Amino acid sequence: MRGDTRQIQTAVLGGADSEEPLMLPLEAIELDAFRQRHEHDSFWCGLLLGGCGLQLTTKLYTDRVCHFAHHPGLDGHPHLCGRRARGVNSADHLYVKSAAAAWLRNRDRHAEIEFAQPEGVPIGSVVDIRFPRGGLRVHLDQTVEPAWDQDGHEPVLGVSVPVDRETLVDRWYVHRIRLDSDGTARRVRIGTEAFARKTEWFALDDCEMTERGLSTPAVEQIVRSRSTRPVTQWGVGRAKKAPPVRVRAQVLLRKLADAVRVESAFMVSRVLRDIADLTGVEGELKAQLEAAVADAEAWLEDQVRVRRELFSRLEGALAARDALRVRQLLARVNTTASHDRTADEITVADVAATYVAEQQQAYAEQLQAEVAAKAARQQDARARRAGDRVQALLATLQRRGDTGSPKVMRKLVRELLHAASDAGDHVDADQQEQIDAWKTRADIGWPPAQTVRPAPALGAPKAVRHQQVARRYWIKRNCPRCGAVAGKNCVTDARTGKGAVSTSPHYERIEPVLAQRQATAERRRKAPGPYDIACPDCGRPPGERCASPSGGVHRGRVERAGGRPVDPPRAQTPVSAAKARMPGGSGRPC
Repeated sequence: MRGDTRQIQTAVLGGADSEEPLMLPLEAIELDAFRQRHEHDSFWCGLLLGGCGLQLTTKLYTDRVCHFAHHPGLDGHPHLCGRRARGVNSADHLYVKSAAAAWLRNRDRHAEIEFAQPEGVPIGSVVDIRFPRGGLRVHLDQTVEPAWDQDGHEPVLGVSVPVDRETLVDRWYVHRIRLDSDGTARRVRIGTEAFARKTEWFALDDCEMTERGLSTPAVEQIVRSRSTRPVTQWGVGRAKKAPPVRVRAQVLLRKLADAVRVESAFMVSRVLRDIADLTGVEGELKAQLEAAVADAEAWLEDQVRVRRELFSRLEGALAARDALRVRQLLARVNTTASHDRTADEITVADVAATYVAEQQQAYAEQLQAEVAAKAARQQDARARRAGDRVQALLATLQRRGDTGSPKVMRKLVRELLHAASDAGDHVDADQQEQIDAWKTRADIGWPPAQTVRPAPALGAPKAVRHQQVARRYWIKRNCPRCGAVAGKNCVTDARTGKGAVSTSPHYERIEPVLAQRQATAERRRKAPGPYDIACPDCGRPPGERCASPSGGVHRGRVERAGGRPVDPPRAQTPVSAAKARMPGGSGRPC
């Protein structure tokens, strides 16, 4: 089997058969915190993800997204895994099951949740939620076609599953589901889609299970708009003929059934008033109306009891300061008991709304504080990494010493300065002292107002400076930097005086030799040489050799120049003779 090179973004915790999913952060800066949070956890290519069941590890990258990866095989080659789904949505069925179980648990309801595989489809396409009566079938992709009238299972469609216009018109609405990434988890959102209406999305806690099935705050509005006849826009016009009594009775029966189905006590009471005003109904239709009215009145009485119990539970949740329960019950109160409230019910609802608003504000402030704390931790992590980089660069520069290219050394020092700026307090005093020394040696912005550079022997060190002084000269001196005594080579660790023996000396050890040579050269430049003056013996002008048989300089010319020694005479070549005759020529031997 050929290996799949796609990146794995999801895994399960604890074992191969675990149902606890998690998603890996895509950015390297977030993966550090993820690894600390799951320091004692293990990640697996879960069987319920369609994986191989082996353990995974995390891979951190700065130039691409981070991801999970299998450990290599015993032969050292990459592990071959046949897992098909590997993206951020590959564990959505596990997140749906976990969210549905928590949602039902908060409502004291029980249901069986399983990952259905009709006709052998891959696991994860369909999630079945079975109640004692009816249930939901969640279609996360288009693999299985929704069945709208099958065993009371209401389809809930993923955002990629299409639905035709006729279905929307006939059913009035359909439910959809989507999952949004939130850190290393996925949050479930339920949407209600209707014909010619934009899909409205709600949190799962805002939804309820009723006798008609899954209900959202948008369902009642949709049913009400479909059940209420629009008011005519014409104030004056031809009067329309009133519909027959039988037709009006059938319409009211249908409205009453819809109002009960959406659990709207307001709509039920309104339709009951319309039925009471209806006259002229006889026979079987009248009996149907009377039976429907009796059932609706019994339902209203039961709703009164449910309403009292609901407000009582809301008061209890307020007394217990249970923010989650208050928010859930307030949503139910606003959905099922928004009309004809008593003074006490209005007071309880207002107190609950104020409490929920305060909790949301507190949560927002807490979230903001957590975001600020996370940013501070990330900044501190970056500073620590910069501090580690400073330490590594200092070690590299000390190991190189004065060898190598000056351009490379200056590049390393610039990188060192940038890292030190990012490290902040993670640079200690000793490291700062070394950074300042390397900054001076690299001559980066030092000194800022100086335009004329100092003499070569006293200025920035040259990478080849140690080659200008033979070992027999600098080995006689002690090294003021690493403490190496005369006769011993310098060492790489200048702070402790230990470490590997360096093949070249520190520049502080050879600088005195070069300074002495420079001073000698300066003295020689200040005093005139024999060839800088005219010869009193042969009359040759300055710059020309003396006309002596041996080709050397006359003694009188040397004495007039202050007794400065000259190089021993050499045989003059045609080239050197020509150079000696050139204006401004040195006249010195080649």
